[in-house]
Amino acid sequence: MAEEASKNVVGGNGVTIATGTFGDPSAPPVLLIMGAMASMLWWPDEFCRKLAERGRYVIRYDNRDTGLSTKYAPGNPPYSMEDMAGDAVAVLDAYGVASAHVVGMSLGGMIAQILALSAPERVSSLTLVSTTPIGLELELPPISAAYMEHAAAAESLDWSDRAQVIDFMAKDARIVASTAHAHDADWIRAFVERDYDRSAGLLSATNHFMLQGGGTVKGKLKSLEAPLLVFHGTTDPIFSVEHGLAIADAVPGSEFIAITGGGHELHRDDWGIIIPAIVKHTE
Repeated sequence: MAEEASKNVVGGNGVTIATGTFGDPSAPPVLLIMGAMASMLWWPDEFCRKLAERGRYVIRYDNRDTGLSTKYAPGNPPYSMEDMAGDAVAVLDAYGVASAHVVGMSLGGMIAQILALSAPERVSSLTLVSTTPIGLELELPPISAAYMEHAAAAESLDWSDRAQVIDFMAKDARIVASTAHAHDADWIRAFVERDYDRSAGLLSATNHFMLQGGGTVKGKLKSLEAPLLVFHGTTDPIFSVEHGLAIADAVPGSEFIAITGGGHELHRDDWGIIIPAIVKHTE
């Protein structure tokens, strides 16, 4: 079984990025970039091990303001999505990886697009999960009304109150969950507690909702050089499936895989589709 190795990476302006790896460093590298407010733990340990066991060197990391990486005062993040793409480059540099297969989910998918378009030599292939096209002016369906109602409650939440935050995040996970598979409420609550405690709270992570970026790659997605694979759940309440289809439609030769009933998550019961497809795409 592939066990995780970890180390801290120093990026631009002295930012510290906490990282973890699974597998053989001589295997093809796969860099995982997670979404808003989510530490690298949201790429589950077992998911990473299964990729590593299929012959990949898996690298995951905590985005700024999550996990054990550098955090900022909440309310006005002094960085952009382009800076976060720079963090990904710093992680690759720290591991001596010239070019990696990059997998990004949600906000991580937006960061991955910026990385692939601004530093194409660093991206061997691109896989996007539950995200939206960046740099294209398209009229796409908005976030669902039910999720917006839930998100509005975050404004009155005491983000320093562990119990309130864990309740909110557990409810969030239920709202974005697959409609095709069972939702394990006990498991997700325990997971959220682990992530909260490891991160020493999630207050700084709310900065992700104020991020700006994407202007540097405006209109460039259609010229993406890296081979592209897109996964998208058909019942995603944050980015509807039309967002994933729009990405695939914009990039000639891309592959689109619909996750039937899939929400805005990496449900364990869908790994049997996702992991083999990533392995094939990164051959």
